[in-house]
Amino acid sequence: MTGEDFDGPSKLDQAKEAVQAATQTVKETTQSVADAVEAGRHPGAPLDRLARWTQEAPLHAVTIAFLVGVLVGRR
Repeated sequence: MTGEDFDGPSKLDQAKEAVQAATQTVKETTQSVADAVEAGRHPGAPLDRLARWTQEAPLHAVTIAFLVGVLVGRR
């Protein structure tokens, strides 16, 4: 074995730390998105209005979603 095998953290330890950091970031981001969605679902909030609108007019909602998809797909 050479001396560099014992210098500093091993590649495996570095990979574990990177995975743990990425996992923590994903958890925080997921919680942030969940909080934003929950806030948007309060009565009168944009997501609540959108949900009610799509329940009342599902065909219109599908048409608009299709058109938005076409516009986004062309970029």
